[in-house]
This record gives sequence, C-alpha cells and structure tokens, in this order.
Amino acid sequence: MNGFVAHPITAKVGSRLRRLPLLVMLGAFLAAPLMALDPVNQTFFGVAIKGYDPVAYFTDSKPVKGNKQFKHEWQGATWHFSNQANLDKFKQSPDQYAPQYGGYCAWAVSQNSTAGIDPDAWKIVDGKLYLNYSKKIQKQWEEDIPGFIKAADKNWPGLLSK
Repeated sequence: MNGFVAHPITAKVGSRLRRLPLLVMLGAFLAAPLMALDPVNQTFFGVAIKGYDPVAYFTDSKPVKGNKQFKHEWQGATWHFSNQANLDKFKQSPDQYAPQYGGYCAWAVSQNSTAGIDPDAWKIVDGKLYLNYSKKIQKQWEEDIPGFIKAADKNWPGLLSK
C-alpha cells in the first residue's frame, strides 16, 4: 500500500467529473429533437436524397445515382447529378426538380412527421417529385395521393419549425 488515502469529498468530486462528458453527450442527444428540422433531407455528409439525381426522375423516368463530379450546393445540402446537363437544368430551376417537402417522405409529412426516403419509392404528380420511405409506404400513399398531398402541404411549413 502506498499510504495514500483519498479524502471522501475529493473522491466524490472526481467521480462526478468523470461523468461530465457523458452528461454533456446525453444533453446534446436529448436536445437534438428540439432543434429545427433541416429544410432538405440529407445524409450525415450533407448529401440530398441519398446522392440520387433529382433531374433524372424527370428526364429518365427512373432514379439514377448521381456522380460527385457533378454537384451543386442548394438549400444547405449538396445535390449530386448523373451528368452536366442535369446539373445545369437544376441550377437553372431547382424548384422545378427538387423533391417536395425537402426530400422527406411525402406520406410521413402528411402524417405531420418526417422520415427518410428510398430513392426507388417515388412518383411525379402534376410535375412535382414526391419521395417516400419505402415501396410499401409508397403503395399506401398512392391510395389517396390528392388527400395525402393536401395534408402534407398543410403540415410542411410547421414541421420546419419543430
């Protein structure tokens, strides 16, 4: 034994200090839902719609993975495109090609919530791109597209400030 005896108060303070980083992380985790929603659904790396080319849904009638070589910053996210022509189209008129509700799941927004998307669960309605969480949710959304769009249009502005 080295003859060192910790004072009870010192031991208690040291124990509390070791817990401080854990408490800070827990506080940040709990506060995250209170922060405002990003206007564009993006990956951890800030890429919109999982790196898919939003213009390709219109020009190719299918989802096409974008290329990092053709990218553009818009609405706080990085958008990828499959080619220069699609990048140019988006730059010229981003609102025409960007998915509705910031690329969040259209059905979830109609339920006053948000969810990620599956780039293969999509539909263009009246010239606007809608993405959904999964093909299963897409089928549910397709049961009442006008009703779900109406509800989502009503809910979307409020979701941004939640």
